Amino acid sequence: MIKSVDEQLATIKKGTVEVIQEGELRAKLTQSRRQGKPLRVKVGFDPTAPDIHLGHTVLLRKMKHFEDLGHEVIFLIGDFTGLIGDPSGRSAARPAMSREEIDRNAETYKAQIFKILNPEKTIIDFNSRWLSRLTSFDLINLTSKYTVARLLERDDFSDRLKKGLPISVHEILYPLMQAYDSVALRADVELGGTDQKFNLLVGREIQREFNQEPQVVITVPLLEGLDGVEKMSKTLGNYVGITEPPKEIYGKMMSISDGLMYRYFELLTDVPLAQIEAWKKQAAAGQINPRDLKARLAGMVVADFWGRASAEKAAVEFDRVHKHKEIPADIDKNTIDVSIAEAASEKASASKNRTGNQREEARVEPILSIELIDLLVNRKIFPSRGEAKRVIRQGGLSIDGSRVADIDFRLNLSEKRDHILKVGKRKFYKIRVRD
Repeated sequence: MIKSVDEQLATIKKGTVEVIQEGELRAKLTQSRRQGKPLRVKVGFDPTAPDIHLGHTVLLRKMKHFEDLGHEVIFLIGDFTGLIGDPSGRSAARPAMSREEIDRNAETYKAQIFKILNPEKTIIDFNSRWLSRLTSFDLINLTSKYTVARLLERDDFSDRLKKGLPISVHEILYPLMQAYDSVALRADVELGGTDQKFNLLVGREIQREFNQEPQVVITVPLLEGLDGVEKMSKTLGNYVGITEPPKEIYGKMMSISDGLMYRYFELLTDVPLAQIEAWKKQAAAGQINPRDLKARLAGMVVADFWGRASAEKAAVEFDRVHKHKEIPADIDKNTIDVSIAEAASEKASASKNRTGNQREEARVEPILSIELIDLLVNRKIFPSRGEAKRVIRQGGLSIDGSRVADIDFRLNLSEKRDHILKVGKRKFYKIRVRD
């Protein structure tokens, strides 16, 4: 049964920042319901990275809301505009991507989005289908419909102008190309993050210029990363990838602050806002443990991408390791082999560099050991000695349950036994000593 317009609006508005204009959306929904014709909802993704993280899923979930309400959702892969590079939020031109990179990333997108969207209801399209066919005349005609002054009102463009930084002509064309996508698709609604607001509004103007009813623009917030401060980003390392193993997703979700947890409940789940507010009050009154709420959130997020059974297994493993202080069940998958011969070689090399009394001390030294930082950098656990030292100084490294405080710590191999290495809060490795 098709929901009423008010019910649809309530679902659509949950977790959004702006609806431009809500009156227009109500009118479109009313007409759609009366005529039995679904709205065409467009969302564009430039295939600039192969992996989708939870920040992207805020948009994907809103797309699913439209699908569940019976509307037509178009997942538009910007394979043509990806060759230009979206300048939104950039202080410099984004490097153009190769055709091979775009095609490869587009394929991974298609494999990942159906963890949320319905493959039978989602239309996947590529904007090269129409943009690559534009003639020089068509392009000039398109550029005549918008002024340079309006384009330069964009915050990122105006900031670059003030700082004397260059703006290429192809960057100015980007918003017009994205706007023309809406014309080609005859979009009724376009969704995007708050950083896309300018581009989405250009789409409304260009549709009017082509005698189309302007699309309604709906913006969703940019999801904060695990640090609760910066936007979720793979570059910043504060992200949760939807293809990461269930236990990794679960562990990352359990690491967030209590305040961020409620934000994630709102943007990453379908829990009603009234229930979220009730939980806040109960937690503040000591009637419910925030950790239990966080475990519920972690389970829901894992279940979305890996299923309920995987979520339950991840929860059990998390409690086993972090609550009961046991070793991870799959520790053998993360094994670092170190040989006695390797340590002996290091010791012999060090001995050659000693003189006099130093060589005498080396001959009587009974302990065979290896510098821990060297081992971890050589095995790619850390990208550099500097990073390893930083983690040690911050107390993020332990051996067999004891924190390593000395950056010159040497691992004793004389006993020829395995050691358990813990890096940060969630990463465990077995150091296996062999002959």
